[in-house]
Amino acid sequence: MAQDRADRIGRASHLTLASGGEDEPQARRRGRPASGNATRDGGQVQSLTRALTLLTEIAGSDGGASLSELAHRAGLPPSTAHRLLKSLEQMGFVQHDHQRALWNVGVQAFTVGNAFLRSRDVVEIARPFMRRLMEESGESVNLGVLDGREVVFLAQVECREVMRVLARPGGRSPLHCSGLGKALLSALPAQTTRTLIGNHIQRFTDKTLATHEAMERDMALSRQRGYAIDDEEYAAGLRCVAAPIHDEYGEPMAAISLSGPSARLTDARLKLLGEMVARTAQAVTGAVGGHLPAE
Repeated sequence: MAQDRADRIGRASHLTLASGGEDEPQARRRGRPASGNATRDGGQVQSLTRALTLLTEIAGSDGGASLSELAHRAGLPPSTAHRLLKSLEQMGFVQHDHQRALWNVGVQAFTVGNAFLRSRDVVEIARPFMRRLMEESGESVNLGVLDGREVVFLAQVECREVMRVLARPGGRSPLHCSGLGKALLSALPAQTTRTLIGNHIQRFTDKTLATHEAMERDMALSRQRGYAIDDEEYAAGLRCVAAPIHDEYGEPMAAISLSGPSARLTDARLKLLGEMVARTAQAVTGAVGGHLPAE
């Protein structure tokens, strides 16, 4: 069950869509009011929003999604969804598996997504530190960033153990009960964390911290020791220790974590592993030109 949960961790682009409209001087000569341009632009924005919604839904579907599924999720008529998907396909952002009748993310989406990683270089910079941490600890090491109320995994260095936690790049996990999420929350102002956590705190296991008071006590402890702990709060049988990486303003830009089965991440090892993760996060912070808030 724990491994199944781990395997399921997870659930932009510049698009130019043809408007098919007339040029403005021609339209005015025919008597159409100048406001027609605003209407046309509004239609383009709506098409862009719909296309990006479809792309996002495809990205969140393991193994692809059918036209009917995508239309339903995006709240669009199938004909509209198909037209937008064909435009995205022509630009390489999606591809259609005709044999299975499923839509998948295309190479161009991967290229655009990688531009985010290149812009920060955090993955490239962090990877050698992650490898070293994996070698020293013997456990899988993860890198993630905050996205709304979730953590998005950017990279993982897998350990060599048969039983290990797998997290695919682009996968997501909740903030309040994952190691990466709790590390990021602990580095944010109290009001920001309350807003991100929201009023309804979902329980994933009987160990999930489900009140703001419990979360605040846990975050204070995380700040005090320099690392956060997910003690089987997201998945039974799995533990995680994590620490934030700070940018040049002393703000959290990412987090690094070490995860594995509770049978290996024992109480006796947690403090040692947590200190290793905290040192690694500080090293990556320095490598990206960042600094801790107190500095």
